[in-house]
Amino acid sequence: MKEEIQRELSHIFKLLSSEKRLAILMRLEEKPYSVSELIEALQMEQSAVSHQLQKLREEQVVAVEKVGRTVYYHLTDSHIIDLLTNAEKHVEHVVNHESHEDWLKREKE
Repeated sequence: MKEEIQRELSHIFKLLSSEKRLAILMRLEEKPYSVSELIEALQMEQSAVSHQLQKLREEQVVAVEKVGRTVYYHLTDSHIIDLLTNAEKHVEHVVNHESHEDWLKREKE
């Protein structure tokens, strides 16, 4: 693996290491959300949601679209969701104390 790619992977994984950012990303996978909708859905403080959204915007993982007076956030990169989905599958079989092979068998059923 090239060093540049390795550095960028490390950077992405650091970005995804926040539970708050993960919660926001999982919501944005569903549909675009406004800050107020995210606050309500995630039961987080406005300042926390805004701070995390700013970090995600800086990394070009989310973007904004203004509709009237409301700003909606949406995902810009489906690869992030692919990463999260694969990580979730990994965690699922680890938490259930399953081998990878057992988890694969169960997934096929």
